[in-house]
Amino acid sequence: MLQLMREKIVSRSLRVGVIGLGYVGLPLATTLAEAGFHVTGIDIDQQKVDQANQGKSYIPDIASSTLQNLVEAGRLTFTTDFSILKEIDAISICVPTPLRKTRDPDISYIIAATRQVQAHLHPGQLVILESTTYPGTTNEIVLPELESTGLRVGKDFFLAFSPERIDPGNPNFGTRNTPKVVGGVTPACTELAEAYYSVAIEQMVPVSSAHVAEMTKLLENTFRAVNIGLVNEIAIICEKLDINVWEVIDAAATKPFGLMRFLPGPGLGGHCIPVDPQYLSWKLKTLDYTARFIELAAEVNSSMPYYVVGKVNKVLNETRRSLNGSTILILGVAYKGNVSDVRESPALDIIQELIRQKAVVLYNDEYVPSLTLSGRVLRSQPLSSGLLQAADCVVIVTDHSYYDAAWIVDEARSIVDTRNMTRAIDDPKIFRL
Repeated sequence: MLQLMREKIVSRSLRVGVIGLGYVGLPLATTLAEAGFHVTGIDIDQQKVDQANQGKSYIPDIASSTLQNLVEAGRLTFTTDFSILKEIDAISICVPTPLRKTRDPDISYIIAATRQVQAHLHPGQLVILESTTYPGTTNEIVLPELESTGLRVGKDFFLAFSPERIDPGNPNFGTRNTPKVVGGVTPACTELAEAYYSVAIEQMVPVSSAHVAEMTKLLENTFRAVNIGLVNEIAIICEKLDINVWEVIDAAATKPFGLMRFLPGPGLGGHCIPVDPQYLSWKLKTLDYTARFIELAAEVNSSMPYYVVGKVNKVLNETRRSLNGSTILILGVAYKGNVSDVRESPALDIIQELIRQKAVVLYNDEYVPSLTLSGRVLRSQPLSSGLLQAADCVVIVTDHSYYDAAWIVDEARSIVDTRNMTRAIDDPKIFRL
């Protein structure tokens, strides 16, 4: 089986399936198709499938022209029908792994995808889980389900974990040129998964097990979450000491060793950094251990939206206004600049807290035309002089590149800048973190 799969990889006759067509799955499917494989993308969302089959990309990092060329060439097709898996040789599972309201892992999407694979598992198949999850998921959840067919891992089929490392909106690093970690359940699984992905991805990083690969991803994002939590607390400390935190960071960053530059902000957003460390924390709780750094960082980072609201309140008080009844304009609701993703965005908590305190909240974000919060639909307002002048306070939450900081400062009455977009401007109506 192993030799046959190697031959299919070399000849590009390997039939590929990607389950989940979001920010991870669609770029992966596109990259594999560009490498010469015939790829089938599978998703339960009929709208995504229809759009992709028409060559229309809904992911900013994938150009519609690229998608359309691959679809027209017959290298890329999309379906909601999981029975296609019986014809597939290599399957990558790229489904969401959110947190439940209780902050424990929700791996229901992984389980659902695994059961679909199990229903169509056949000898020789390679299955790779890419969804971020806690260490042990591949061996403890996916493996038993697949071996329930009577097929044996490393002999009849092959199973590995390879963490996604997508950074939406990053112009320098994409699927192809970001080093890819892969760890198999057996050495043969690692070898085959590495050979398969190396056709499309420039640098492979094989590790000794699926457990190591799973932990690698969690370390990456826990490292970021903890350091962002640290610098967010430093920002609060600097305000209490009447020190400009941005100047401190710029000065500290000149040290050529021993320090990495992290920036404070209104809180953590996106699917990875706020979520992934909690998967590790939850796993350790099952082992009667408290991950104190992770818990403390989460506490600091999750408090930042409320810190921002407090700062808005303070700014209004200085101009003899009350938050109750004031018009607050939020600039940017996506979790980071130049993307449309609002998952875990700190803007959501900021807006809800402002509304709770009876402020009138408007927002602008060209990437996010509408937003539903607690059953209330908000729509992005066109950015204009009139809109800026009408607001009692403008809060820069997301640093989209289309924002003209100088113009915003000229037009606004007061500004709370959580991203240091106004760094080059000295004006008493600007209040930074």
